[in-house]
Amino acid sequence: GFGILGSAIVALIVLAAFRSAIIADVSAVDYCWRIVLGCGAIPGIAALYFRLTIPETPRYTMDVEHDVNKATSDVANYLQKTDTTDENDGPGNHVGVPKASWSDFTSYFGKWKNGKVLLGTSMSWFALDIAFYGIGLNNGIILSAIGYADTHDADFNLRAYNSLKNMALGNIIITIMGTVPGYWVTVAFVDKWGRKPIQIMGFAVLTVLFIVMGAAFNPLKEHSIPAFIVLFTLLQVI
Repeated sequence: GFGILGSAIVALIVLAAFRSAIIADVSAVDYCWRIVLGCGAIPGIAALYFRLTIPETPRYTMDVEHDVNKATSDVANYLQKTDTTDENDGPGNHVGVPKASWSDFTSYFGKWKNGKVLLGTSMSWFALDIAFYGIGLNNGIILSAIGYADTHDADFNLRAYNSLKNMALGNIIITIMGTVPGYWVTVAFVDKWGRKPIQIMGFAVLTVLFIVMGAAFNPLKEHSIPAFIVLFTLLQVI
C-alpha cells in the first residue's frame, strides 16, 4: 500500500519538476515517465541487496542445499536467540536427497484431493489479478471517465500537464482512501479473524463489487459519480 502511494507521490513530484518543460514542449513528458519508471527500480534493488545478504532459513538449508549440519546449527542458534556459530559451520554435511521431478508433481497433484487445492488457489488468484490489478493499472482511465482528470485549458501543453497532475493527485487520493487502509485493516485483524476467513470474505465482496461495477459502469458514471467513487474506493479497500 505504501509502495503504491509512494509511486503516485513520485509521479507528482516529477511532474512538478518538469512543469515548465512540459508547458514549453509536451514531449518532455517522455522524460517524466522514464524517470518515474527508473525510480521504481530503487526499492527493487534495495530488496535484492538485503535478500542476497540475509542468512538462509534452516528450511532452505535443509530442503534446497541439503546441508544437515548447517540446518541444525541454524535452528539451534535461532532457538537460543543468538547469532553465534559453532563447529557445524563450514563445508557442511550434504546429504544425497533426490530432487523433485515432474513425475512426483503429476503423481501428487494428479489426485483430485490435491489437484483441486492447486487449481482452486491458482485460478482464484489469476482471476483476482486480472480484475484487481487491471483496474489499478487503469486508474487514469477511471479518473478520466468520471471527469476528474479532464481539464479545459486552451493551451494543449498546459492541458496535458494539468491532466497528468490530476491523475497523479487522484491516484494519491484513491490510495489514501482505499488501498492503504485496506491493507492495514487486514494487518490489524488477520490474527483475530484468521487468514482463510479474511481471504474468503475479500473474494466474496470483490466478486459482488466487480459485478456491480461491470454491469452498471455507464449508469453510475452518468448519473451518480459519488456512488461510482464509493464503489471504486471499496474495490481498493477490499
